[in-house]
Amino acid sequence: MSRPGKIARLLIQSLFKKPATGNYPVDRSGMPEGFRGKLKFNAGMCIGCKMCMRDCPSEAIEIRKLGEKQFEAQINLAKCIYCGQCVDSCPKKVLEITAEFELARLDPAQLKVIFNDGNKDSPKG
Repeated sequence: MSRPGKIARLLIQSLFKKPATGNYPVDRSGMPEGFRGKLKFNAGMCIGCKMCMRDCPSEAIEIRKLGEKQFEAQINLAKCIYCGQCVDSCPKKVLEITAEFELARLDPAQLKVIFNDGNKDSPKG
């Protein structure tokens, strides 16, 4: 059996404690170091080795050749598990992880992002 005063004591203690959660979205303090958010692709540095495609466990990346030494990447953010394996396996460090995490969209087609030299970050469609 529990003591009747135990709940009252816990209630009074919790009135003076700091909240364990943040006041999001009002307080948008930055993400912690090492956070893995949306991917960013630098098309000008890509050599077309497709190591990122091969190493992606969710098959979320597709690299296409546009011309001589010109490549574009289509990243399906709906499939991406944000593990960072593609970033680690890229020999030229073309891919990088950003701190952007608010990626929810109503239209799933907007989660397919195409990166190339002319259009740095555009949704497909």
